[in-house]
Amino acid sequence: MGDSTSGDARLALDLVLTIRHDGHGGVAGDLTDPAGLTAWVHAHPDALPGADRFVADPATLTAVRDLRAAVRALFAHAVRPGEPSPADAARLLPVPQAVERLNAAAALAATVPVLVWTEDADPVVREKAASGAVPLTAVLARAAMTFLASPDRHRLRACHAPRCVRYFIKEHPRQEWCTPSCGNRARVARHHERHKKSA
Repeated sequence: MGDSTSGDARLALDLVLTIRHDGHGGVAGDLTDPAGLTAWVHAHPDALPGADRFVADPATLTAVRDLRAAVRALFAHAVRPGEPSPADAARLLPVPQAVERLNAAAALAATVPVLVWTEDADPVVREKAASGAVPLTAVLARAAMTFLASPDRHRLRACHAPRCVRYFIKEHPRQEWCTPSCGNRARVARHHERHKKSA
């Protein structure tokens, strides 16, 4: 992914990409147990404050997986009129329910406005967490909201290479797949399909 992708977009996309093809025609998830979520959070130290100290419990795992389902539903909505990821096509949350779930998760972190006014700049109001700890689901929900409300949302695509269930952010006009290997698989599948029809 190129440098033009924001941190919020990267974090939201990384959450959705914890659903992947299992290599056997099905779908697998990386967040199958608390240890898997702990490892995923530890892999995002720049985006998730306190990632190195985070240890998931079953309730947090369930909350993050529920949030992931909402974000994937909203990603599927964002890529319209294109098709959603095949992993989502048959089991999407209705958009109002996904939005409600995202808003509820974001609301778990109470914030307060803080005035910042340095000597050589205009005053700026920033949001700061009202308490020290911000729940993981709130951070992830806010990242997804920021991405979905940004112009980057228009570059979001579902990869339709055979067996791929990923979403990606289109980095250049000719990009059709999430990775070069998906592009190769799609070209091989098209080649086989053409030869089967002409045989």
